[in-house]
Amino acid sequence: MVTTREFTRQEVALRDGKNGNPTWLIIREMVYDVTEYLNEHPGGGELITEFAGKDGTRDFDDFGHSGGAMDLLKQYKIGELNRCEQAKFQKKGSEWTPDGACVLPPKKRSKRRMFIFCG
Repeated sequence: MVTTREFTRQEVALRDGKNGNPTWLIIREMVYDVTEYLNEHPGGGELITEFAGKDGTRDFDDFGHSGGAMDLLKQYKIGELNRCEQAKFQKKGSEWTPDGACVLPPKKRSKRRMFIFCG
C-alpha cells in the first residue's frame, strides 16, 4: 500500500521560494514542489511564485490549463493537504478538539464519527 504524505497549510507556507527555500504550492488540495519547473514554465516562473506557499487552485483553473499541463503537474506532486484542512472535509462538518484531534463527520453508512490526530 502506497501512503501519501500529508502536509498542513502552515508547512506549505514555509516553502515560499524565498531565502533558498523550495517552491511548493497547493492545487486542488494536492501539494506540489515546483522548484525545478520555475524556469521551464511557458509564462515565466513569476506566475508560479505568486502562489508559492499558497493555494493557487482558483487561478490555475481560471487560466484554463490543458490536460497536458495537468499531466505535467503530476510529476511534481509530493503529497496532499492534511485531511483536516481539506475543504471537502471542512464543509461537511469536521471539528477540532482542544488536543489537536480532528473529528470527521460519520460516513454515510456509519453513525460513528472518526477521530484523526492532526498535530
